[in-house]
This record gives sequence, structure tokens and C-alpha cells, in this order.
Amino acid sequence: MAKSNSFSCTACGASFNKWSGRCDGCGAWNTIVEEAPLSAGPSSKSLGGKRGSAIRLTDLATEETPPPRTNSGISELDRVLGGGLVPSSAILVGGDPGIGKSTLLLQAAARFAQSGLKTIYVSGEEATAQVRMRAQRLGLSDAPVQLAAATNLRDILTTLEAEKPQLAVIDSIQTMWADNVESAPGSVSQVRAAAHELTTFAKRRNMAVILVGHVTKDGQIAGPRVVEHMVDTVLYFEGERGHQFRILRAVKNRFGPADEIGVFEMTGAGLSEVVNPSALFLSERGQPSPGSVVFAGVEGTRPLLVEFQALVAPSPHSQPRRSVVGWDGGRLAMILAVLEARCGIPFTGLDVYLNVAGGMKVTEPAADLAVAAALLSAREDAALPAETVIFGEISLSGALRPVSQTENRLKEAQKLGFTAAIAPSGGKVGATSGLKLTQMGDLTAFVGEVFGAG
Repeated sequence: MAKSNSFSCTACGASFNKWSGRCDGCGAWNTIVEEAPLSAGPSSKSLGGKRGSAIRLTDLATEETPPPRTNSGISELDRVLGGGLVPSSAILVGGDPGIGKSTLLLQAAARFAQSGLKTIYVSGEEATAQVRMRAQRLGLSDAPVQLAAATNLRDILTTLEAEKPQLAVIDSIQTMWADNVESAPGSVSQVRAAAHELTTFAKRRNMAVILVGHVTKDGQIAGPRVVEHMVDTVLYFEGERGHQFRILRAVKNRFGPADEIGVFEMTGAGLSEVVNPSALFLSERGQPSPGSVVFAGVEGTRPLLVEFQALVAPSPHSQPRRSVVGWDGGRLAMILAVLEARCGIPFTGLDVYLNVAGGMKVTEPAADLAVAAALLSAREDAALPAETVIFGEISLSGALRPVSQTENRLKEAQKLGFTAAIAPSGGKVGATSGLKLTQMGDLTAFVGEVFGAG
């Protein structure tokens, strides 16, 4: 009978059917180790002939009380977590270096500690004196948070077992080192093992754990993707260094809605929450100018108004530039192709620049129509009315497709003083008193109505 054991590389995680001295995936030497599978049978050599314990089964009709939650007092953080911190949950927070992850989590740890949770903050990147200096700058010196500076995972788990905290913050998971794994700290095997041990410990000891993760140049959390599957919640802390705004976005949440966002502003005293992000993103918007369009979007359960800015200029190069900040570059190419194929408006020989003001990142297709309007406004050098919001999805045929939560988008626009809106036909619309709503079925009609061309 063939052996079912497999081999994997401790440096890159690649799997192989047999051992070799050099990994074909990353080129490292002597990093391939054997992984013996677990077997439920008594004849399993890997388990020494020992059977496991039977698992208790329930049916779908079993009712369980929802998990209790603890609010931090930071409403934007509690919103992203789904209503507060759940006991025994594992949370992974990723973001670019210097974006403010440690600042946010130190503020959150202080708030949770002040609300009654026993909290331990473990830093693998800074000494305790450096963490205290940040706490003094943030005015959190009196918060009952216990600090530690360590990277040895065995020592950390022993300390957590002795102290029995209700919340532990590990900054960061890439610096943790498990002495039973034969690879360097920060490697795929180390990150996977450390995340597994900490997550399992949190579930077993009824302790919430928050793990800080670094991201790669592509914006993904460094290390194996399996770490995101281990934890209950994955949050990304986004923002541009040139802007003071920071976005905390939930991309996975077992205890609340995904794609929810929290908006913060970076100040000298730390991160302060933004109660009305739409007003803040539009605060620096002046007189109407060509290429400027306000988009009524939805992030999670929150309607949000942001400004799209476009610039179209003759290109001195044979290959025109297409530069995008805050939106999908592939979708921009699609919008340009639809405008040329369905509306007869070419962008050949023109450089196109698109930007989402305030450092915000927009991902929903409902921004298609706003982008098309910004591009046409910049190309024709014609400013759209400042009090108009635009949203809608564009299909490849040039038809405008209705989007979700149309009513919430319109209400947010009304609240901020906008008096007109352009949206696709067929969307569910409630009371829009004081708001002039224009609904259109295709992009050609939109171009003819707004820009006087067909």
C-alpha cells in the first residue's frame, strides 16, 4: 500500500509527494519536511493506534443564545466588528507599515480595559518603553493595560494561561516564533503555526485575541492565506499617507456584516472617529469644475458620498496613459470601451487620470455611471451641477442596471443638501421630497440628456 504522507516546504508552503533537498517552488535548500496525516482508525501509526473522542452532534433546530458582546466605546470600531467584541473570537488586522495599526489597537485595548476586560498587549516589534511613549502621546497612560515585549510563542502562551486575560493583542503575528517549527520567524510555516496556536488557545480559554498582520506590496496580508481562514474576522486598515483619513474595512466577519467600514482621522493625539464621513470627504469640494462628480455609494450598511475626479488630456506618447487611484483599473478600461463602442465617444490619443478624493477606495460596480460622467465632463470641459449625485452600473451593452439600496443612497444625498440625482431605471425609490430624481435606461440617453450629445 502506498504511503499517504506528504511533504511541504517550511519556507514557501509548497507541497510535494516525495522528499528532496531543494524546493522547486522557492529554491531554498533543506526546507522540505514530512507531514504525517491524521487517521481516525486504531491502526494509524501516526497516532500510535489511539482513537479520538466522539464529537457531540446537534440538529439544525437547536437554539443557542447569541454571543455576548463588549463595546469599546469607539463606535466606528464596534460597527466594523458587528456590534462589539465577541468572547473567544480571533481577529486579524492588516495594513501597510506606518498606517496606524498599532495606534488603533493600543487605543482599542485601552478602551476595552477601561470597560472592564482584562487586557494584555504583547509587542514583538517594540520594547515596552516605546509602547508606553505612544500611550503617553495618546493620553492613555492611566489605562489598565498590561504590556509585554516577547516573540517566543511558548512563553507568550504560558503567560496568557497564567494571567487568564479576556483580550490579548499580538503585534504582530509575523514576529512570533514557535520553537517547534524548524524555520525562521516570519516564514510561512511560522506564521501558520503561530496563528493556529493562538486561535486554538483563544477558543479553548474563552479569550478574544487580536492579531496584527503586515501586508505585501499587493495589499494582501503577508503569509499563507490559510491564516485568514483560521480567524473569525479579517479587517484591513487602509488609507493614503498623504491624507489624514483612515478606513477600517471588514472583509470577513463571522459575527457581523462583511464589507462594513469605519472611518477615522489621524491627528496628533491619535485616531479620532468620523461620525459623518460623507460630509468629511466632501468638505474640501469647492465650485463646480470639469471632471468632478459626486458618487452616492454604500459601504456595508452605511451610505457614503465620495467625489470622483477625472482628468483627460492629449497624450504626447504613442501609448496613452491610464492612471487610477482608489478604483479598479480594469473597470476603467471597460467604461472607456463602452463609451467608444456604444456612444461613439473615443478616448484614443488621450491620457486618462481618475482619482477618488480623500484616499477612499471604491469597489462596488454602482460607481460605473459616476466614473463615466466624470470622464465625459473632463473630456468635454463641462462642469456638472454641484448639487447632483450620480450612481448606477453600466453593462457591456451600454444599458444602465439598477443597484441595491437606492433609497438609502438618495436619503444620504438629501441629508447633505443635494437637490438632484441621476440613477438607473428600475431601482426601488421611496420618498424623495425635495430631491429631483432622473432615471435613465441606457448610457446613450444619459450622454444625450446631460451633455447634449447622442
